[in-house]
Amino acid sequence: MALRTSQRLLLAKEESTYGTDPTPTGAANAVLVRSLEISPFQSDAVERELIRGYMGNYEVLHANQRVEVTFEVEMVGSGSAGTAPAFGPLLKACGNSETIVASTSVTYAPVSSSFDSVTIYFFQDGVRQKVTGARGSFSISAEIGQIPTISFTLVGIYNEPTDVSNATPTYQNQAKPVLFKNGNTTSQQLFSYAGAVQSFSFDQNNQSVYRELVGGSKEVLITDRRPGGSIVLEAVTMATKNYFTSITGSATGNNTFQHGQTAGNIFTFSAPQTDLSAVSYSDSDGVQMLNFDYTATPTTSGNDEYSLALT
Repeated sequence: MALRTSQRLLLAKEESTYGTDPTPTGAANAVLVRSLEISPFQSDAVERELIRGYMGNYEVLHANQRVEVTFEVEMVGSGSAGTAPAFGPLLKACGNSETIVASTSVTYAPVSSSFDSVTIYFFQDGVRQKVTGARGSFSISAEIGQIPTISFTLVGIYNEPTDVSNATPTYQNQAKPVLFKNGNTTSQQLFSYAGAVQSFSFDQNNQSVYRELVGGSKEVLITDRRPGGSIVLEAVTMATKNYFTSITGSATGNNTFQHGQTAGNIFTFSAPQTDLSAVSYSDSDGVQMLNFDYTATPTTSGNDEYSLALT
């Protein structure tokens, strides 16, 4: 029987013990996603390279067997202030802490140790692939007039797919999105200037590696991060805002915006110590634009390059 690509869904649940399946359910752990892709088997191929007296391919053995899953979620809150969104466990699996203030806020910020992990169930029309010990990285993309998204790339331990009926999902704690546009998106600032923004991106850029050593265990390790991104905004006179002084100097500045206006669906990004790394011009409808690349740097306290606050 042919498998229908429309019959796909994803469940994700935080692990209490690394690599141990916590058994996600459709009722509690379904996540609304888009652009869902899976590399169901990845490995480091090892050829035998035997000298045989004739030509031809070598047999291959497969080391470091793993799975990669990529997808997007809409950049939204849970719908209730102080309640974590359905994709909260995924942000935690990307090396972020989760701080909940009841009825008020949920905030995610980077950590440098004690990383969480998730088990993912990927269903495709009666076939389930279980991905345990998954960790990875996330990025944000916001384009004017479009739905802002958070993209995830996660790698986990390979488990052979099995025939299992699709779970029945109950989608919850993911509010309806609003477009990235004037009125919906406010409080935008780059180096304390509230410019007219066309697009924004942020990449956590975690450095991760799958390791499987003799005497050790199978594990995806997050070993470093290099967060940064880009922002495009209308160019203005030097008297209004001179970004060239900022980029040629050593000073850092803030980089923030708020998306959404309804409690429970307000998403605030903040990178308080942004360093501008490159600038170029572009044209948009005959209007001069400034294109900035930036990096998000920590203060001396560490683990504060960025934060995602849902209120």
